[in-house]
Amino acid sequence: MTLSINWKRRMKRRALEGMPSGTDDIDLPLYDFATVAVATNHFSQTNKLGAGGFGSVCKGSLSTGQEVAVKRLSKFSGQGPDEFMNEVVLIARLQHRNLVGLVGCCIEGEERMLIYEYMPNKSLDYFIFDNDRSSSLAWKRRFDIVLGIARGLLYLHQDSKLQIIHRDLKASNILLDDDMNPKISDFGLARNFQGDDTGKD
Repeated sequence: MTLSINWKRRMKRRALEGMPSGTDDIDLPLYDFATVAVATNHFSQTNKLGAGGFGSVCKGSLSTGQEVAVKRLSKFSGQGPDEFMNEVVLIARLQHRNLVGLVGCCIEGEERMLIYEYMPNKSLDYFIFDNDRSSSLAWKRRFDIVLGIARGLLYLHQDSKLQIIHRDLKASNILLDDDMNPKISDFGLARNFQGDDTGKD
């Protein structure tokens, strides 16, 4: 189950503590740890989609039947609290067909988890760095993937009211849905650039 209204408000205030002004209007979809654990069969190895320095990613299924991908950050992850909250706030505010959707997040004790929509075709690097899988991509499909990535970037840089620069765009951060439509993911290092901020880190 999702958290009660009072708990959600309390956790939201705690989660947004220290964030820039203007983030208090974010409607954070918060889940408790027990709910996420059940959804992923207690983060079982059979549900594991991948792992890296940040932690691990597990496939899960919410009580509504929606399939999700849960990114569980390691305590020793290079992605700290600032990067985590940066990603939550940005994805919650950005809506585009070529950006990965955030279903929810978990902030409980030392646990930090991002809950994304599930992408059944994994990431772009899964295809382009494997000869057999790469050869299965017709040129029309490749063109459509590149076009989708370009659309996502145009939205981030120009059409979004936030104007975001991703700063970590690579094949492993391009996820592919059921129809092989690309979705840009991993906004931990992304920055909002407007006016004089364009030359800053």
